Amino acid sequence: MSLKSWKLLESEFQRHKQTKLTDYFYEDAERIQKLSLQWESFYVDYSKNLLDEKTLDILTEMAKESGLDQAIGAYFEGSKINETENRAVLHTALRTLNPKPLMVDGKDITPKINAVKQQMFDFAKQVISGEWKGYSGKAIQHVVNIGIGGSDLGPAMVTEALEFYRNHLKVTFVSNVEGDHVEEVIKKLDPETTLFVIVSKSFTTQETLSNTNTIRKWFLTHATKSAIPQHFIAVSTNLKMVTEFGIAPENIFAMNDWVGGRFSLWSTVGLSICLAVGPSHFEDLLQGAGKMDEHFRTANFKENIPVILALITIWYNNFWEVETEAIIPYSQYLRNLPAYLQQAIMESNGKGVDRNGKPIEYQTGNIIWGASGTNAQHAFFQLMHQGTKMIPADFIGFAKPLHKGNDHQDKLMSNFFAQTQALMLGKNTETVRKELIDQGKSNEQIEALLPFKMFEGNRPSTTLFIEQLTPRNLGSLIALYEHRIFVQGIIWNIFSYDQWGVELGKQLANDILKDFDTEEIEQHDPSTRALIQHYKKFRN
Repeated sequence: MSLKSWKLLESEFQRHKQTKLTDYFYEDAERIQKLSLQWESFYVDYSKNLLDEKTLDILTEMAKESGLDQAIGAYFEGSKINETENRAVLHTALRTLNPKPLMVDGKDITPKINAVKQQMFDFAKQVISGEWKGYSGKAIQHVVNIGIGGSDLGPAMVTEALEFYRNHLKVTFVSNVEGDHVEEVIKKLDPETTLFVIVSKSFTTQETLSNTNTIRKWFLTHATKSAIPQHFIAVSTNLKMVTEFGIAPENIFAMNDWVGGRFSLWSTVGLSICLAVGPSHFEDLLQGAGKMDEHFRTANFKENIPVILALITIWYNNFWEVETEAIIPYSQYLRNLPAYLQQAIMESNGKGVDRNGKPIEYQTGNIIWGASGTNAQHAFFQLMHQGTKMIPADFIGFAKPLHKGNDHQDKLMSNFFAQTQALMLGKNTETVRKELIDQGKSNEQIEALLPFKMFEGNRPSTTLFIEQLTPRNLGSLIALYEHRIFVQGIIWNIFSYDQWGVELGKQLANDILKDFDTEEIEQHDPSTRALIQHYKKFRN
């Protein structure tokens, strides 16, 4: 990396690598005021990270040196920053707070955005109210979303996260091409009251089409082809294939090239969310994301939440040589947020060549994993507290519960605060020794147990503390991570919005699928040939 600030950060790391988190707090009584941010109903505490104000100054200088200011402008203004696919990246246009003309390929996309959103909202109101009927005259009770990747992970995560705000419709997501998976879903469906939402931009995605055709075949054992328009709708751009399937043109919801799959829940891809929570809550979700967009676009880098969090990740990834990062939401509603962010982050920034097509000599991307607290505490926190790996973590919590009248929230929050404190402070020899003495242990027992009960601490974390899990705040939270991805991609000098790495496996899968019914498999490597032969033997 040739940036001047990058070289300074290498020296900065040498200065910091022996400094403890507790030392930073001891040396600066105002550290928490300096290394925390309040925005809307978000309080972000990044004081428990292995850096100080000087480090942050150099990190923000690196962002400027990377051209982040200009890149943000190009991002929001519709420049084709997805250069390898010659596309703009404009999921932000779907949630703008002040719609104004926005040109893509010489056309203003704002009227189309508004028209398609209105189409989605009108349709959702029909289904939710019961006005939309199935082939037997019954109202829809169950919605099945058929998609994969961005057509599944985002809508599924948000629908689950907003369960408190859900209406009477049951919503199920089918994604995996595994036949057993779709058959288990089918067992629970009533063809008279189920609506199927097929989400596929090309209408050729193998997993989605396989599941769709299996469901269609099952449906036609109960109804005639004339019933398909009442029970199947599509989110797609392939009008020809969708209409040949039997879906009415008015029941096709358009997608756009300038919205990438993993950032598409704000679009018609989020139709299942809209059906589950209603247009009003969906609009709140958009508004929350729009507010975070404005914050990211206008705030000074040192007061900009997505920028600060992106720089902290780069600090650990590239200078501390930390490869993983945990996302720990203290809300069971957000139990699948880590899985959603795995795709958003790892598919975006998992790149090994720079924007000039040259191999990269520094680390990009980072491995994302996690689970909901307090479940995570009883699973992998042992590794985080006493293992040999440094694992920076984002802790996400909400001050107010959605359901009132029980004492669980204080218990949840006490765990939420205690874990970041424990990761930072650890437990020293003197504390452990006193505890063991108080327990009546002998000197011999104490000396034997001491090494096992000590925690070295000094494990970094960032806390995102939010007033309540509302559609608006969820929209802001998701947008925060989207912009963090963008910042990292700019600094690493990579293209964050293509995903060519997923294509090779798809191509080879199609080749192998053909070989299951032929004896000519010599073109494969010896391991793959053996696996195909064993599969054919077991299958038969």
